[in-house]
Amino acid sequence: MALFSSLTPVFIAILCIVIVAVLKGFKKKSKKPKAQTTSTSESRPWVDEDLQDNTELNLEEEDNDDWAHREVDVPQIPFSPPQLSEGEMLRRSQQFFELLNKRRSVRFISPKPVPREVIDNVIRTAGTSPSGAHTEPWSYVVVADPDMKHKIREIIEEEEEINYRQRMGEKWVNDLKRLRTNWVKEYLDTAPYLILIFKQVYGKLSDGKKKTHYYNEISVSISCGILLAALQNVGLVTVTTTPLNCGPQLRVLLHRPANEKLLLLLPVGYPSEDATVPDLNRKKLEDIMVFV
Repeated sequence: MALFSSLTPVFIAILCIVIVAVLKGFKKKSKKPKAQTTSTSESRPWVDEDLQDNTELNLEEEDNDDWAHREVDVPQIPFSPPQLSEGEMLRRSQQFFELLNKRRSVRFISPKPVPREVIDNVIRTAGTSPSGAHTEPWSYVVVADPDMKHKIREIIEEEEEINYRQRMGEKWVNDLKRLRTNWVKEYLDTAPYLILIFKQVYGKLSDGKKKTHYYNEISVSISCGILLAALQNVGLVTVTTTPLNCGPQLRVLLHRPANEKLLLLLPVGYPSEDATVPDLNRKKLEDIMVFV
């Protein structure tokens, strides 16, 4: 008994050590692995999320030798645009506002032919848009072939019916009901042109190296806004469409490279003679501008 009593503290100490070791091992196993974050994603806020396009692009590859690293100074040239009088500025600003205030989203588009040169010019105009580090990360694919337009319509209507019935949810569908829109897109066949705008997630140089496209989605979106203004300026109409879940199929159909993701589709033409638009009002200036 005396021997047992003298060994009791030793047994207790050993038991405590074993318990502590077991608990530490259990905690390590029970900890959930943290999501891996790379310094690349943290330091590159310009990398946008893809728009419903499951063709994955491994942006972690930015650290390997496939990416170009060029530091070339761009020469600077004088710039002195003409100065307008205050009266002329006011006149032009009011005139331009009145022009764009007539712009509407039109879903009834005439098959009447539109001169190709006009389309060339409005896309040239869109190409004047600013972009991150002047990377110009946009591709404008113009479709005029009737068979190709119909294939595009088939892809979009098939996915859009699923969107309306399953993916979009009751609230979204109800919000669109008042605008009388559904998954049937006749204008994809009737419009003389379909313009599909792709954002280039990264660029390709002549030597095969990849080039980072900073803020590519924002840059392309600005270009699209300029294109809408250019179309309004020449008397053509369109409706901005974002074909949900159609991007990969349309990219493959149009033989676009893997670094391009569909951002927007615009059917372009004249309004049909019986065209109608919802009777909507735009917000007033005081509702959209804060002057400090």
